[in-house]
Amino acid sequence: MTIEDVKTHRVRAPLHTPFVTALRRATSVETLIVEIVDSDGRSGFGEAPQVWQVTGASLAGSEACVTSMLRPLLVGRDPDDLVALCRATAGAVAGNETAKAAVDVALHDLSARRLGVPLARLLGGSARRVPTDVTLTAADEIGVAGAARARVAEGFTVLKVKVGADPSTDLARIRDVRAAAGVATRIRLDANQGWTAKEAVRIIRAAQDAGADLELVEQPVDHRDIEGLRWVTDRVDVPILADESVYGVRDLVSVIRSRAADMVNVKLAKCGGLAPARTLLALAEAHDMGTIVGTMMESPVGVGAAASLVAACGTTAVPDLDAAWWLASSPVVGGLTYDAASVVLPDSPGLGLTLSAS
Repeated sequence: MTIEDVKTHRVRAPLHTPFVTALRRATSVETLIVEIVDSDGRSGFGEAPQVWQVTGASLAGSEACVTSMLRPLLVGRDPDDLVALCRATAGAVAGNETAKAAVDVALHDLSARRLGVPLARLLGGSARRVPTDVTLTAADEIGVAGAARARVAEGFTVLKVKVGADPSTDLARIRDVRAAAGVATRIRLDANQGWTAKEAVRIIRAAQDAGADLELVEQPVDHRDIEGLRWVTDRVDVPILADESVYGVRDLVSVIRSRAADMVNVKLAKCGGLAPARTLLALAEAHDMGTIVGTMMESPVGVGAAASLVAACGTTAVPDLDAAWWLASSPVVGGLTYDAASVVLPDSPGLGLTLSAS
């Protein structure tokens, strides 16, 4: 049994609402789907999202990495040698974590399909439902308070408020969300590197004094400013979650050693796939560090893989898996669905999906 081919598919899927952060504004998901085909005709899928402002990965760059470097490495190999194939993928090129993540996930998906089990079961779990938060973007046609009320009415219990685009208005946004959402709803903030360290401390303290009761604050400062991240963490009572500051194991070790954050957001497209993501979760757990699993703006391929990881390994806080909820239409057939604040994984082999014929 061999891997016969590694294909790439460029996909664009529109969002039902613009997704706006301190870093960018998106009206669609621009992504690369990687398909690995075995000699029995089975296919496994993975995803390399294009997020210039975060990972720096482009569709063209990821596609070139997959077709020029990773495909020759895999074709002709036994798809059941999962550990060896993932290790070879991880070491084949410098950087390009997003492309490597797509191949890593596709290999896992193919392996699960060959065994006839869901991806979560391959990873060691049996859960089919995992919770998710939902994001309130930095701009919304119905206003942040209206969006908060709508999401709570739909059953979401954890709201992630995008801040940092305009620090002068952030405190008012936070107050509006808390007033609209009610006391039973958990509120977390994501500044996407949009604050200075002093702004972060000032806004977080003021929000808490105003009764915001924040669950956590994600990446308040520039990803390179580990000292600034530590400075904020030392001066506020709200847990600080590192996102863009942590891509791989070396980054997490640096954050742990400097005690720069209380928690870490593990994303497949940042770290290189499911294999390294499991290492990051285990490392964080070993150092009593909180965890969530998140995604970029991705299709059900990438979100399904992240949700399967959560179903198997768990996290200490509700994960951030709402990306596919934003899609106006899906580029795949099958895969995950949303039921209020839960991601529901299919009870079918692998990710349980295939590419749409369109």
